[in-house]
Amino acid sequence: MPKKKSIKGSANKFKAEADKILAFLTASAGLGDEHVSWCHDLAIIRLYRAFESLMLDTLVGALNNDTSTLSTRTGFSFPKHLTDEVCRFLVTGRGYFDFKGRDGLIKTLKQYLPDDHYLVEVVSKLGYRNSLELLSAARNYAAHESQQSKSAFKKATGQDRVGAAGSWLKRQNRFQTIADRLKAMADEIHAEAPY
Repeated sequence: MPKKKSIKGSANKFKAEADKILAFLTASAGLGDEHVSWCHDLAIIRLYRAFESLMLDTLVGALNNDTSTLSTRTGFSFPKHLTDEVCRFLVTGRGYFDFKGRDGLIKTLKQYLPDDHYLVEVVSKLGYRNSLELLSAARNYAAHESQQSKSAFKKATGQDRVGAAGSWLKRQNRFQTIADRLKAMADEIHAEAPY
């Protein structure tokens, strides 16, 4: 029987990565204003990457543990337990794991998991909505700086005038707040996960 993916381990790994990113920002405090903004741009990209990895690992772990929903949704009969590699391939195909914001993440999760699965329920909580939307919008704006990403960032922040993503994130403890909410989500996933 294939070894089960440790969802608890993935949650702990995400929290450790978030803490390293926060430590990086603390170390950048002595830099000039523009460089501190750049550090926040880099930090949101890294935080997004770590969160994306957490979601993929958790989804793979959930599929690895129980393929019944996947069998029902696809019409194909899968063994009860699949390897991590097979589960990852089912989710990403030959590409990579991607979702468009919070709603896109929930939609992706529901393709593979029942609506009452703990992962879907945790991600769907209203208390995480704002942080997830800001994470995606700020990451896209920091990475692309396109007009489209700027518009989405303005919508997510509720502000008409914004500078760079990093410049917005470094003020009023905004980055810390997003990171703390995502770490709280990882704690909930850790608490709910069977392994």
